[in-house]
Amino acid sequence: RRERAVLCCVLLSVWEAAWGQLRYSVPEEMPKGSFVGDVAQDLGLQMATFSESGARVLEKGRTQYFSLHGKTGHLVTAERIDREQLCESEQQCVLRCELIVEEEMKVYGIEVEIRDINDNAPSFKDVELEERMSEMTAPGSRFSLDEAHDPDSGSNSALSYELSGDEHFSLAIQAGPGGDFRPELVLVKALDREETASYDLVLKASDGGEPSRTGTARIRVVVLDANDNAPVFSLAEYTVRVPEDVPVGSALVTVTASDADEGLYGDVKYSLKKITEKASKIFDLDSETGEVTLVRSLDFEEGKFYELEVQARDGGSLSNKAKITITVTDVNDNTPELIVSSALTEISEDAPSGTVVALLHVQDRDSGANGQVRCSLGAEVPFRLEKSFEDYYRVVTTRELDREEVSEYNLTVRAADGGSPSLWSSTVLALRLCINVTDANDNAPVFVQNRYRASLREDAPPGSTVLNVSATDADAGTNAHITYGFGKMSAKVLQKFLLDPESGIITLQEALDFEDTRGYTLLVKARDGGGLVAHCKVEVEVLDVNDNEPEV
Repeated sequence: RRERAVLCCVLLSVWEAAWGQLRYSVPEEMPKGSFVGDVAQDLGLQMATFSESGARVLEKGRTQYFSLHGKTGHLVTAERIDREQLCESEQQCVLRCELIVEEEMKVYGIEVEIRDINDNAPSFKDVELEERMSEMTAPGSRFSLDEAHDPDSGSNSALSYELSGDEHFSLAIQAGPGGDFRPELVLVKALDREETASYDLVLKASDGGEPSRTGTARIRVVVLDANDNAPVFSLAEYTVRVPEDVPVGSALVTVTASDADEGLYGDVKYSLKKITEKASKIFDLDSETGEVTLVRSLDFEEGKFYELEVQARDGGSLSNKAKITITVTDVNDNTPELIVSSALTEISEDAPSGTVVALLHVQDRDSGANGQVRCSLGAEVPFRLEKSFEDYYRVVTTRELDREEVSEYNLTVRAADGGSPSLWSSTVLALRLCINVTDANDNAPVFVQNRYRASLREDAPPGSTVLNVSATDADAGTNAHITYGFGKMSAKVLQKFLLDPESGIITLQEALDFEDTRGYTLLVKARDGGGLVAHCKVEVEVLDVNDNEPEV
């Protein structure tokens, strides 16, 4: 599967790049860091834009699925993507994100289609099934079997079935109302309980992938005495609409089925036969009454539609199925989110009118009017809001600013949705005016002394301070920041001494020996933030101590 994913990655193509949008297509389950698209090339951006965090990818969800490679301008996967987990019931799985270019204050929309690969085998809800049949059942009778489920999409989830085990039975496929295909067990020959009390069959489901994947379920057919009426539901499909804030424990719908038989054969039990793992944690069916209740809170933003299949089975194991469709309606339960995507903290007072000072992103997880957000800016300030791209706004100046008049602004941006009552949030932008004078690196560092001298006893321990060199720079800011280092010297000298790059303090690293070397000349350089360099020399004299006994 991994080899296939890599091959698909090589065949990626950009669909279109129009109106600031990019569209890519990648297979699911690709490893973290896999190539998605060349954003730099497709948008015609310079590589310098992507260095020093000049561009970044912003996603609306809680999980970051993509990231931007700063050195290449490539969009890559930030983690392994499982299409079935993201788009459980969607035919087309598309992830959306935005590329924010800091320097240009621009936003580009990116859509990535996650293509399905055949990474899931068909599976049955129950791998051990039991069908109970009356010995009076006529040949040609059909019995609904549980469908297999394959979370893949397209041909990878198209299922075919095979039955093996005994010549008394065959398999038929029935087309369902939704276009699905349901397997049915067909009785070919008459049963005789006294001759054979049970039969063991194997139902195999195969998907349409290449290569195909399969899943099996074992079916035990138990032969019973006569039961000639199957349960009949009052409706073939039950439809219900519920708001997402309906309380847990509420009854949503009750299904009913009747059976014309009496006694055990007329006793109907209900069960859910086709339900997703997600829905099984939200809904519960009472096997006696057919009442469907809510066991976990609904969330319109996580699931808008659920489809369940309920089975009614009588005491003689005759059964029938019906569909339950539950539609979740939205309520205004999400406050708009106002995010400062990019903002200036300082602006020159001579900045022209229309200068962009902040880029804001608003989103509301609700839908319809509940998710429509309006933004506003406090009055009587020389700034205004402009719509930038989809849910992005720019804060721009409306005139030239005067630092002597107002030196600092606190701008309050308010976002309110269209719900009733409306929900809102706000954020404050702090902006300070400055006079922008740029320093030029026109002064090199200057040492306090061109030549330094120091004396050190040969028994001085490692770590002892030799002396402190110091240099100054007449420039300002980073151009005036000085770091110190040794010049080109022998390895023996470099092993003996250590120079702190920030303070200029020279310390001893190894013990000295007057009898070996009586003095050292150290070459020291000072470099400012603009790259200008100054040099000086440090003469270190080693003083003798009486550390050797006379030799006869």
